[in-house]
Amino acid sequence: MAQVSIRINGRSYDIACDDGQEERIHALASYVDERVKEIAGAVGQIGEQRLLVMTSLLIADELGTAQEKLEDRQGQIKEAGSLSAAESDALAENIESMADRVEFLAEKLAKN
Repeated sequence: MAQVSIRINGRSYDIACDDGQEERIHALASYVDERVKEIAGAVGQIGEQRLLVMTSLLIADELGTAQEKLEDRQGQIKEAGSLSAAESDALAENIESMADRVEFLAEKLAKN
């Protein structure tokens, strides 16, 4: 098990992690430190503990939003991929019909 020293809000923390994960831990710590600095800049130094709690909530909110977007995308993909053969045929007919109308209108406009 590896040991990593990180800095968040000017304080050092020693963190244990799996071997090979050191760079990832440093990148995550850097992200957290940036978010802490943002909040500290907006609300001032409100105490280490409260600052870290607020940062944790902000990051949890970002994660929740990302998860919701992912679930919405997955739902859209499932809906798009779950058309029956009849629905797929009807959709193809509608597209052909629209294409025919567009061509008709284009010919009509070209004559004028």
